[in-house]
Amino acid sequence: MQLMNTKKYLLVWLFLLVGWQAKAQFDAHFSHYWALQPYFNPAGIGTVKKLNINGTYSSQLTGFTRHAKSMFFSADMPLTFINDHHNAGLGLFSESIGLFTNQRLFGQYAFRTKLWGGQISGGISIGLLSEKFDGSKVDFGEAEGSEKNDPAFPTSEVEGTAFDLGFGLHYMHPLFWIGVSASHLTSPEILLGETNEFQISPTYYLMGGCNIPLKNPLLSIQPSVMMQSDGVGFRSDITGRFTYTHDEKSYYAGIGYSPTISCTFLIGAFFQGINFGYAYELFTSEIGAANGNHSLFIGYQMDLDFFKKGKNKHKSIRIL
Repeated sequence: MQLMNTKKYLLVWLFLLVGWQAKAQFDAHFSHYWALQPYFNPAGIGTVKKLNINGTYSSQLTGFTRHAKSMFFSADMPLTFINDHHNAGLGLFSESIGLFTNQRLFGQYAFRTKLWGGQISGGISIGLLSEKFDGSKVDFGEAEGSEKNDPAFPTSEVEGTAFDLGFGLHYMHPLFWIGVSASHLTSPEILLGETNEFQISPTYYLMGGCNIPLKNPLLSIQPSVMMQSDGVGFRSDITGRFTYTHDEKSYYAGIGYSPTISCTFLIGAFFQGINFGYAYELFTSEIGAANGNHSLFIGYQMDLDFFKKGKNKHKSIRIL
């Protein structure tokens, strides 16, 4: 029994460290990916000529103990006091998975210009990636004293940080948008304690979407897609939203599908500059329908009015 317990915790520790290196999903997955482009692509900031604030919270694999919880907050705006080409943003990400905590803090810059009836931009993200492991909460069960003191098992809180870099391109047209990007281009290597370290591979993204108007001018369909890979693993998401828009308000319901992984059901609304959405990701594997992911999204857009009296009126080509 003692040997079995020791092997159990050794395998868990190795799985967490080695598995994190190998999987393509080191970055969190958000069901509202089309509205959270700053997380995936630094060139996706400044697409609205307003102060754009977004936040999301995701509770994943909710039926399991110490399941993953992710939070992301971002704010971006065009630097209109310079000219319409420059955009800046900030982002904060935090995620807990078991005894691990993953955090990112970054700043973003994008240069945007007109092209072919739309706008194209290139962006860069610079920040810090932090990893933490709380070894004080490791349960060694009936392991012997010598095994409990094994340096491979930290018995206190250990953490490490590394420089992180991302880059992307983004094109926005009144009828569609597309973006390509890469995160963790520096392949950050993080040391936890004195003996455990792991390296994060770059992750590459391709995203796009469009707006398809229907015969009824109040109705439209907005499909979008995201594909991501670290060169080892691959995930794709296809989402379709049916949207009703009237009097500067819009409401949507949609469904998403990730082959061999999950189906996602979405609802949301936009009114008075506030964007709100909820999603439930139901896994198609043996994980079970009741152990899916809950996601909440909220955004706010505020007119930029720093130097002029009254309201500034801006035209936006962002597809909400």
